[in-house]
Amino acid sequence: MTENLKTVAPIEDFDWAAYAQNDPYSKESREKLAESYDNTLSKINDKEVVTGTVSSMNKREVVVNIGYKSDGIVSLNEFRYNPDLKIGDEVEVYIESQEDRRGQLILSHKKARASRAWDRVNTALENNEIIKGYIKCRTKGGMIVDVFGIEAFLPGSQIDVKPIRDYDIFVDKTMEFKVVKINPEYKNVVVSHKALIEEELEQQKKEIISKLEKGQVLEGVVKNITSYGVFVDLGGVDGLVHITDLSWGRIQHPEEVVQLDDKINVVILDFDNEKKRIALGLKQLTPHPWDALSETLKVGDIVKGKVVVMADYGAFVEIAAGVEGLIHVSEMSWTQHLHSAQDFMSVGDEIEAVILTLDRDDRKMSLGVKQLKPDPWESIEEKFPVKSTHTAKVRNFTNFGAFVEIEEGVEGLIHISDLSWTKKIKHPSEVTEIGATIEVQVLDIDKENRRLSLGHKQLEENPWDVFETIFTPGSIHEGTIIELFDKGAVVSLPYGVEGFATPKHLAKEDNTEVKLEDKLEFKVIEFNKDAKRIIVSHSRIHEDSTSDDSRKKGKRTSKKEGGLEAAAATPTMEKTTLGDIEELAALKEKLDNQKVEAFKKESEKKAAEKEADAEAVIEEVETKVEPIVETETVVEETETTEEDTANTEAVEVKLPDADTEEKE
Repeated sequence: MTENLKTVAPIEDFDWAAYAQNDPYSKESREKLAESYDNTLSKINDKEVVTGTVSSMNKREVVVNIGYKSDGIVSLNEFRYNPDLKIGDEVEVYIESQEDRRGQLILSHKKARASRAWDRVNTALENNEIIKGYIKCRTKGGMIVDVFGIEAFLPGSQIDVKPIRDYDIFVDKTMEFKVVKINPEYKNVVVSHKALIEEELEQQKKEIISKLEKGQVLEGVVKNITSYGVFVDLGGVDGLVHITDLSWGRIQHPEEVVQLDDKINVVILDFDNEKKRIALGLKQLTPHPWDALSETLKVGDIVKGKVVVMADYGAFVEIAAGVEGLIHVSEMSWTQHLHSAQDFMSVGDEIEAVILTLDRDDRKMSLGVKQLKPDPWESIEEKFPVKSTHTAKVRNFTNFGAFVEIEEGVEGLIHISDLSWTKKIKHPSEVTEIGATIEVQVLDIDKENRRLSLGHKQLEENPWDVFETIFTPGSIHEGTIIELFDKGAVVSLPYGVEGFATPKHLAKEDNTEVKLEDKLEFKVIEFNKDAKRIIVSHSRIHEDSTSDDSRKKGKRTSKKEGGLEAAAATPTMEKTTLGDIEELAALKEKLDNQKVEAFKKESEKKAAEKEADAEAVIEEVETKVEPIVETETVVEETETTEEDTANTEAVEVKLPDADTEEKE
């Protein structure tokens, strides 16, 4: 052995220092070994997603091996969506840092899911895949679900096919969903759990509906209650019991009959295979109340009932469960002044009524309330005779008058022409108002048509009897212009009466136009008592004055000319005696008196015609008298003496005096 050792050559590059330190590897060997070890490790970079394996886990952390020189740690909260996580499962993680200050590999599963979430969500929507999500919390209208690290919205109506009463029981639960909508612009995702259930139920519905028949009685559970009816679950398919099919009687809400989760028997009324709709009924399982209605009940009987429904046209009264009658608004009171049934009764009132009609076949009944009281029109003539006076209440206005109510059921009309003797009323509101009381007198009774003709002005004496003596044609009165129209003006005369003047009778003497509130003198040219009309004229006053002045001037001129002619003819005139002159004067006075009397009589009948006739009469008298004087003078010309001439001059002086007396 010693010989063998002597033959061994020493190693030139032996590291005696490493050997002294008990290190069996040389520097080159160590580098080779390090390189070989590095090749067994994964090459990773920060900010990338890799796949790792769960190597261990506790209540707070999950240790993930990604093939690196050290394992990474992920918070257990990031795996809440997957409560079934176990050792050996592969998970995706996001490398935040290869080493922290303590040399620890920092990983994040949440960020890894988020980085690839939108791709996976879009893929799930396109392929109609079923995905899992974790319900984090409740929000307005639904729930927030964690899907691949994205917060998706789960509407309350998409949680289950049944209405959800308590949303909180779904919080912190992991459920399966389908992606139903994605909004990339706003990063919104909508998921549904109901869609998964409906697919299963759809098959069940087809089987159930294929076995349904009209009239079939099934048992179901009240699933939902609305204001219009009840939804009943028939074991995978829902049917609707309308509120009108819950009870033979009237109900305000379905909860008066059924409650949620009640098990009830229903009858199938109709169903639609295509729309998958089923109409159910509950009241049809019991006999109709009209079938149990007493046979002794007849028209004219008085019944008691409860008002269940009110409408503008009447009220429905329930006299027995499921048996109703209608009281029309016109049968609630004898009064004709009706607006709405609510003025007489309201829902819940207990009332008595008389049966007016009864139809058992059509199950209809009409009732009346006013028939419980006597009809006031039966004794209308005895209670409200013609010319009797009463106090009434104004109910309504029309353009032609006012409707008033003397007592309940007795109404009458005051025509607009019967409101005032003197004023021209255009609308009844000028005299009274709705709701006010007014004194009336019965003018006429139409019992058959239930009409009363009433008057208000008849309570006073007719002032037109007095006005007839005051406003005689030709009389002059002061008036005030109160209204102006194209066709004339209304003039306020004394004693509160009004007259009318046409435009041609409004002309002033100075040709200026009249204005409102002008006070002028007016001459009555027409008075009509029956029509209550007074026609007046202002222009007639200054026209008559001008005509009188012209007539006076014309007569004086004619008398002077006649005197000169008589004087020139004196040599050939015959003698005229004083007796002849007296006879002529007497004749003229007699004629004058007759014409004046005729003028007075005509003035009482017609104003305008009277004045024209009177003027013609006066002119006729003057025309007749003057020729007589001239004729007598010519006959006596040949026997005229100086004394006779003096007498003739005396006659010429007296004749003008006679004319003056006639005019006065």
